[in-house]
Amino acid sequence: MKKLVTGVIVATIIVSLGVGWVSAQKQPPQEKVTVVGSTALQPLTEAVVESYREVKPQTSITVQGGGSGTGLSQVQAGAVNIGAADIFADQQDGIDERKLTDHIVAVSGIVPIVNPQLGIDDLSLKQLRQIYTGKVTNWSQVGGPNLPITVINRAAGSGTRVAFEQVVLKKGERSINAQEQDSNGTVKEIVKNTPGSISYISFAYLNKHVQPLKIDGVKPTAKNVTTNRWQLWSYEHMYTQKKTTKATREFINYMRTKKIQQTLVEDANYINIHDMKVQRTASGETRVKE
Repeated sequence: MKKLVTGVIVATIIVSLGVGWVSAQKQPPQEKVTVVGSTALQPLTEAVVESYREVKPQTSITVQGGGSGTGLSQVQAGAVNIGAADIFADQQDGIDERKLTDHIVAVSGIVPIVNPQLGIDDLSLKQLRQIYTGKVTNWSQVGGPNLPITVINRAAGSGTRVAFEQVVLKKGERSINAQEQDSNGTVKEIVKNTPGSISYISFAYLNKHVQPLKIDGVKPTAKNVTTNRWQLWSYEHMYTQKKTTKATREFINYMRTKKIQQTLVEDANYINIHDMKVQRTASGETRVKE
């Protein structure tokens, strides 16, 4: 009797293992997608990845920052599937845009910020230009307290910096030498803790610890971005190589759907690509959307 029971148990285990093996064989292999680049786009990408897991659980997506320049160089080299950037590929030295495909997945508003204790919430575009070119060096020169201005700029490889300077600086002008940071989060922390500082970040990073500035009385809102009334904005690009994986294409297409644009994109303080009334070229020319 004991031998019979033992035999039944062993047989059951063997059958269970066989069923498990067959089930495992039926499961599709896990697909991997790696996204590297723009820190401005990173929070949104991570939010979309969380949602996408429910749709395609077999796809594993890794998201990293590093800046637009890093994303573009790595996708061009084939080291990653997606290079996230808030600049056009042909704005980055060493990148051949002809080898890449551009997928615009969102629009990011950019806003100048100061320390809340400064007592300033509005500057003219001219004043902002004078601050970043070093012609104005004290807040008292623009209606603020007698306090030296500490300019915090973005790193040279930052797409946010390219977009900011295209609008704020005149052709041929250069920003003054200043402390540079390559992360929206780091910039925000410095401004939060430095009373006389000024910098700029993406809308998505705004919180109560920094003071956003109006420009010439215009508020930094998504609605004002869609018509270019608020001129500080950039596209959020996902660049791929010309031939990319099916998993990569499916994820990007999911991110561009109206459902995701109207929910996750807007909830994260980015601008829905389907709402834009204008379009912008790599040279900074803005015109009514066709």
